[in-house]
Amino acid sequence: MTDPRTILSQARQGPVPADWRVFAKRRGKLSGFFHGTSDDPDPLLVITPDVAVEYISERKPLTIVVFQDLAGMKLRVASSDSSAAVSTWVDLRYLDGSKKKWRSTCFASNLEAIQGFIEAYGAHKALRGYA
Repeated sequence: MTDPRTILSQARQGPVPADWRVFAKRRGKLSGFFHGTSDDPDPLLVITPDVAVEYISERKPLTIVVFQDLAGMKLRVASSDSSAAVSTWVDLRYLDGSKKKWRSTCFASNLEAIQGFIEAYGAHKALRGYA
C-alpha cells in the first residue's frame, strides 16, 4: 500500500490513475474560520483499488481503510420516523474478527462516494482472488 499522505498529495496535485475515485469538498471561509481550519486544505476522500483515505482537517486523524484487512462489509441504511433524513454507513468486518462502522465525515450524504467505496472493495476482492 502506498503511504496515505502520498495518496492525498497525488490526488490534490493530479492527475490520478483511472481506477482512483476522488471526492473533494470546498471548505467555506466562514466554516473554516469558526472551526479553526481555514488554513487547512479542503476535505478529500480518495478511494484506490487497495485503500480508502479521508482527510478532514489537520486537527483530525486520517481515516484509512485497507481493503486487504477486511473480511467483508455490509451497507446499512436507517431513517427515523420523525424526519425524512436517511443515514447511510458501511459496517466493516475485519479478518481479526473486529468490527467497525465506516461513514465518511464530509461525504456521508454523497451516495456516489459510498458506492465507490463498496465497488472498490468488491473489485479488490475479485482481483485478489478472495471472492
